Amino acid sequence: MSGVPHLIRTQDNSWFFDAAAAGRLEIQRCSDCQTLRHPPGPACPVCRSFAWETVVSSRRGTVHSWTVLHHPKDDAFDYPLGVALVDLAEGTRFVADMAGFDLDALEIGMEVELGFGEHAHGEWLPRVFPVGQAEGLDGAPNREEAP
Repeated sequence: MSGVPHLIRTQDNSWFFDAAAAGRLEIQRCSDCQTLRHPPGPACPVCRSFAWETVVSSRRGTVHSWTVLHHPKDDAFDYPLGVALVDLAEGTRFVADMAGFDLDALEIGMEVELGFGEHAHGEWLPRVFPVGQAEGLDGAPNREEAP
């Protein structure tokens, strides 16, 4: 049994989870100053505007940093579990679990793609993959099943 809590959907983030379930990585953008932001929030951290829209990400980026988790272990994950901080091509950063990597061969600046994987409780969330292994870059989830 997993100890991972259910996603908490709010009016500020439900669009993000809906897009992920549909196989799209959407990034929030301020309608006034055009600043991209993630994670989603109600107001722009630059100009404080409440007006926003979304842009669909190319889902391509480079590894800015990463860590490898060994414990505490939860049934919802395979261990060791790589978690990457990715500089997206659009100019914002994103944190997600990694899949399909030789964790000993990771390098800062390594090109990666974001796909989607089934997470605890049946949710679909972005996941970092090696280039060429994130299926569905046309917008369809790659449907990597959770362990």
